[in-house]
Amino acid sequence: MNNSIAPVKSKDREIFMDMLRGFAIFGILIANLAVGGLSLYSASAKQTGALLLPQIDQKLSFLYTMFIDGKFYSIFSLLFGWGFALQIQQGIAKDSDPIPIIQRRLLFMLLLGFVHILIWTGDIVLFYAMLGFLLLPLRKFSDKTLLIAGFTLLLLPIVLYAAKMQWPLLNTPTTVLYDIGSRIDKQWFDINSEAAYKEWVKKANWWDILLSNVSGIFYRFGYLFYISRIPKVFGMFLIGFVLGRSNFYKNLSQNKKSIYYTIGLGFLVGLPANYFLAYYIRNYEADYYNLKINGLYQTIAYALGVAPFALAYVGTFMLCFQTAFGKKIMSVVSPVGRMAFSNYITHSLVCNFVFLGAGLGYGGQVGPFYLTVFGIVLFVFQIVISTIWLRHFNYGPAEWVWRSLTYGKMQPFKR
Repeated sequence: MNNSIAPVKSKDREIFMDMLRGFAIFGILIANLAVGGLSLYSASAKQTGALLLPQIDQKLSFLYTMFIDGKFYSIFSLLFGWGFALQIQQGIAKDSDPIPIIQRRLLFMLLLGFVHILIWTGDIVLFYAMLGFLLLPLRKFSDKTLLIAGFTLLLLPIVLYAAKMQWPLLNTPTTVLYDIGSRIDKQWFDINSEAAYKEWVKKANWWDILLSNVSGIFYRFGYLFYISRIPKVFGMFLIGFVLGRSNFYKNLSQNKKSIYYTIGLGFLVGLPANYFLAYYIRNYEADYYNLKINGLYQTIAYALGVAPFALAYVGTFMLCFQTAFGKKIMSVVSPVGRMAFSNYITHSLVCNFVFLGAGLGYGGQVGPFYLTVFGIVLFVFQIVISTIWLRHFNYGPAEWVWRSLTYGKMQPFKR
């Protein structure tokens, strides 16, 4: 086996990015299932049932917060910035202005994200498209400037949380958005609380759920403002953009020390920070939403734990992918990454059917252990389907629609 690190071909880079995107989609799925969101499971709620294993589930929730929650959307954010840089490079290489196409791509990403958020309000596509437009004017800044800005943004939530503790008025965007969502719920469905919503959703039909997701959009963005998700995501965008523009992955042999440094520092700092993050979420989650001192500690742990861990994961994947064995095993996931948007939407559709009352109604009745089993089975199924699909088609269905809209004409679908 050859474990040496050598210059990487463009095709290998594409396969690696698809692989990493596939693993990111899997991590996001497990986080959305076992930590909350898609499955309606709540670690803090007292629930009983055949598919709940309280002692095991509590431990798994803790471990998932440590090792999964936040890390994989961070990797996905990194890949977004990375891909953004490659699109610009490819346009320049073809002696054409890439910006109009990128703008159209973002515009239709925005549209498709809006459609998806009506299916599941935990959507990230709409949010990423919005931030993508902010990335465009920054493309001419130097790599050093963008890296400094990126890492500064990752630490900014600490300052923002401390500021909101002193001046709660800074939380006005969240308050306003929550109020709009609440007014819609009360007027349309007579829902007055989160607990009432969880009971309502067990009985609601598909049309009512779709309508309720209109208010969910306001709750979603109110939540994103509160947890300072904008600097968290945009910081990773900038770091990913620099990785792509500097051809970091293509020149791994020259960047070997940087990768080992990132892995070592990421795990060294991230492991204790993520332990405390899981500890504060398990024991003091209410304090975080009430702007208490424990909430500040949780924010610090998040800033020092999530992004460093995500970068360490990426570095580890980079090194493993350079071995023949690692590449062979990990490439199995690449088809899922090539169809990431389609597979992401599939997660929402399948989980809505399984967990909402209009479907099978298992929401809140399944704990992290069985949710993990479910997530693994779903992901393996997606690996098989994606692999077969791409033997016959050039793109996933969602990717094909997106690409066709971007270029203003039907793209070749079948191989």
